Amino acid sequence: MSLAALAQLRLDAVWWLVSPQNPLKPAAGMAPAADRLASARRVAAHPRIVATAIEAGLGTRYTADTLAALRRRFPRTRFVWLMGADNLLQMPRWRDWPAIFAATPVAVFNRRPYALGALSGVAARRFAGFRLRADAAGRLAAADPPAWVFLPTPVHPASSTALRARGGRA
Repeated sequence: MSLAALAQLRLDAVWWLVSPQNPLKPAAGMAPAADRLASARRVAAHPRIVATAIEAGLGTRYTADTLAALRRRFPRTRFVWLMGADNLLQMPRWRDWPAIFAATPVAVFNRRPYALGALSGVAARRFAGFRLRADAAGRLAAADPPAWVFLPTPVHPASSTALRARGGRA
């Protein structure tokens, strides 16, 4: 997904935000943040993919708050929020989720079997009028929010859950 984002969205870099704790996931069984950051850095292995624990430094736990803090810290940077279709589908469970779309362009990547449900879900319907065609994805970072695109990229067979179970090895 990160390599596709760099190419299709014409991004300068992709940051992997290693969260101190996802509010929607139980802490039980979660590896320590330092271990997850080290694992992400090993897996990233690309000069334009940066694994960072900046969220811990910002003191944020929720995406809307993190994006607001990033815009304050980096006022000249144009951010794009990257996520899989599974997250678009569950987005109404996120705190202040409309603020994410209102403040930052969003790129949604295909993830089977979620794409169809996600594209007909609450978040997609609410912001349907702001959706760009996939062939306009290269203009997303320069677009004024709300703006979003669904990228029907080939689905990678690896599961993030399976990767974590194997200790982060691909």
